[in-house]
Amino acid sequence: MTPHPSSARAVPTEREVDPGLPALGTPVPTANATGRRPLGPSWFAAVMGTGIVANAVVTLPRSFPGLRAAATVVWSGAGLLLVVLTAGYVRQRALRLHAADPMHMQFFGAPAVALLTVGAGALQLGPPVIGTRAALDVDCVLWVLGTALGLATACAVPYLMVTRHRFAPDAAFGGWLMPVVPPLVSATTGALLVPHTPAGQPRLALLLGCYAMFGLGLVAALLVLAMVYSRLVHHDAPTGAMVPTVWIGLGALGQVVTGLGALAAAAPSALPAPYVRGAAALALLGGVGVWGFAMLWLVLAAALTLRELRAGLPFAPTWWSFIFPLGACVTGTGALAARTGSPLFTWPAVVLYALLVAAWAVVACRSLGHAAAHAGRAKSRA
Repeated sequence: MTPHPSSARAVPTEREVDPGLPALGTPVPTANATGRRPLGPSWFAAVMGTGIVANAVVTLPRSFPGLRAAATVVWSGAGLLLVVLTAGYVRQRALRLHAADPMHMQFFGAPAVALLTVGAGALQLGPPVIGTRAALDVDCVLWVLGTALGLATACAVPYLMVTRHRFAPDAAFGGWLMPVVPPLVSATTGALLVPHTPAGQPRLALLLGCYAMFGLGLVAALLVLAMVYSRLVHHDAPTGAMVPTVWIGLGALGQVVTGLGALAAAAPSALPAPYVRGAAALALLGGVGVWGFAMLWLVLAAALTLRELRAGLPFAPTWWSFIFPLGACVTGTGALAARTGSPLFTWPAVVLYALLVAAWAVVACRSLGHAAAHAGRAKSRA
């Protein structure tokens, strides 16, 4: 079979997985006369990571003085960043370019998850700042927008991968999870809205819809994880900016555990008692089982990262792939700690959150330096 003209190459290069740079062989559009490179969709991972640093505080099994107030400030920053990135991305009109690129299109799930993350933060952290009613309204609007965009991405990107591109056996990487993870996040964050939905059929429909999206995301994520694992064991180990994308697998697994817990917590307000007990059992037993596999993926991702750090891991915007996955691991561990009260989950949740904050601080500082350097070069060209 003759490859399509826009076929992807075997393994994405460091330049290609840098969300701010166009893929090789793709025409380079400019946002303005200065020739500034277009903003890639995966920069929205900065919103995802910043938002989950705030949201994870709510799930911690231990409370610490001032932590919730700090989380509220971080959530506000994530909301502001979401507005800035959305305005910048819409203004540059690079949607078609990124949709046609086999690498950049994988990251269209990032804006959807960014919307959902900020929306969930509004409901959990926003009431003292903007009021309960406004917080609920903000979450509803962002959840609807994020869910619609996420479902569109989960359908459109695999379709384009099947019909428009041809991928070599070693092409799979963690970024392939990004289009299919948003429904998992919609299910988790939608569960928070179930108690606020009118009782009866509307509430039941929302809960069942969340379970359906959970199943969509779960099966799709497991299929992609199998392909990523096969690529890891059958081909050369990832290097450079590809390494952080391995962590996205941890994010998918952590989101599964978090989603099971959130849906089980929402079930009593919508389902009959037998199904409530079944949801609780699934959240505990299924959650613990997936959590065990998540720990294996955490060790694998950490080992590959340490290996690359010794060789010199260059900064790239893909470093944000460290943050949301680790945050999802925190929320999943916190959900199991709340359901069991076991120290097996209580202290790991706290330790993982400390690591999350430290990693977020490093990546945020490096990103600010990266943005400042690019702004300086653009100004000098002008």
